[in-house]
Amino acid sequence: MKRRFIATIFCTAMAMSGVVQAEAAGQCAARADIVKALGDNFHESQAGRGLINPSVILEVFVSEQGSWTVLASDTKGQSCILSVGEGWDSSTMKAALPGA
Repeated sequence: MKRRFIATIFCTAMAMSGVVQAEAAGQCAARADIVKALGDNFHESQAGRGLINPSVILEVFVSEQGSWTVLASDTKGQSCILSVGEGWDSSTMKAALPGA
């Protein structure tokens, strides 16, 4: 658990740095655009969020089919995709999704 927490913080810090943003330009965009694309293309909606620091929020989006996306969003409206995957399984999250 501690190892995963440290890895998440490290990845988030790197994703929000200018160097990594330049290398991963295709993975960063305006938050509103990313959220719309996640909904339109993958039927994902926000399932949870938490503060990394006062300027960055970690957000998790999931779909009823089990796809998931983790974003780091800053207070200026910029978001970067940190990770994506399949097979999300959480009864708490599923109960919160529309149609569950």
